[in-house]
Amino acid sequence: MSNIELMMPIKATPYEHQKNAFAFACEKFGVFDGRIKSRGVALLMEMGTGKTVVSIAVAGCLYQIGKINRVLVVSPLSIVGVWKEEFEKFADFPYSLTVLKGTAAKKKEQLTKLPEEGLQVVVVNYESAWRLEKELLAYDAELVIADEAHKLKENRTNQSKGMHHLGDRAKYKLLLTGTVITNHEMDVFSQYRFLNPQIFGMSFYSFRSRYFDMAGYRNHIPVFRRWMMDDFLQKMHSVAFRVTKSECLDLPEIVEEIRTVDLEPKALKLYDSIEDESYAEMEKSEVTTANILTRLLRLSQITGGHLTDDDGIVNSVSTAKLDALSDIIDTCMAEDKKLVIMARFVPELDDIEELLEKKKIHYAVVRGGVKNRNGEIRSFQYDEKCKVFVGQIAAAGLGITLNDA
Repeated sequence: MSNIELMMPIKATPYEHQKNAFAFACEKFGVFDGRIKSRGVALLMEMGTGKTVVSIAVAGCLYQIGKINRVLVVSPLSIVGVWKEEFEKFADFPYSLTVLKGTAAKKKEQLTKLPEEGLQVVVVNYESAWRLEKELLAYDAELVIADEAHKLKENRTNQSKGMHHLGDRAKYKLLLTGTVITNHEMDVFSQYRFLNPQIFGMSFYSFRSRYFDMAGYRNHIPVFRRWMMDDFLQKMHSVAFRVTKSECLDLPEIVEEIRTVDLEPKALKLYDSIEDESYAEMEKSEVTTANILTRLLRLSQITGGHLTDDDGIVNSVSTAKLDALSDIIDTCMAEDKKLVIMARFVPELDDIEELLEKKKIHYAVVRGGVKNRNGEIRSFQYDEKCKVFVGQIAAAGLGITLNDA
């Protein structure tokens, strides 16, 4: 076992690229020689390569050598629960983890009643982080982790500004994403402003004037200066560890990730009432397979966001699952990956298509009523612009090849 592996306080045998990422972060943070080279490190690791595991190992190591006591993890809403699961699975050091949930008042209250055992970890979603900026600054985390940090690519949003302020206070920062450049080189500034302002500076306009020419109508369109590419990449990679899935020869072929989505309180109340009502009705009447399946179908509909009433009218009751899907789509598009989405119910499929259209993402679809099924599949497989395949399980569950995803 290598020295690096011994330093990683996790309950698993790390892959080679994970050891290298851990060593890179520790070296920049001065773990080996006491000299801090950068207070921020970017882990540009594609989905499925284990950037969360590496982050947990880095946090645990910094805690064990007495550098940190408090961690703040900021992530998309759909991933906050993943952090709790990953800490439970991998952290081999004492810690207490609190996921901030509920109303703003409840989240603020949670921050005043944090457990004090081991490393304190607070997990919150991006939307809440800037709204709770004052309280999170008071929490005073020594390590701030920005997960799926392409969410910070817009420099002037409240979300980004809040993260910049939290980052300015923290001693150490980790930025996790498959790639910092999603559509344009401009995306880098805000993320690195959070990570390490020494790399590209504090001023967006200075950054823009150094790397871009302004072109188009009234000089509103920034065009990257290609001759500055070497300088740009050298600075960007000076504090970034980059790895793609194809480079990880020791990774298993398939990595499964299960995300638990919490229904909103109103939808959960409806779910519970229909569940109770179902048990009550089944006690009174004959229990048949068809009867039970009908009940389960209604509950399944609710988790998908809809419920058909007695008059056959479909009502929207939840967006929790769709919001989680929106985060997954954003991540895949940021990493320029193709994505397959399978759903069961027609209203769900309608919502997914509407979401993709709002995001201006080109997609293929196979569902009831689609006549040119083979054409849709070909479009997904061979058209680079077609990024998403939407399939209805009944219509697209068998006999099709979607290996471009």
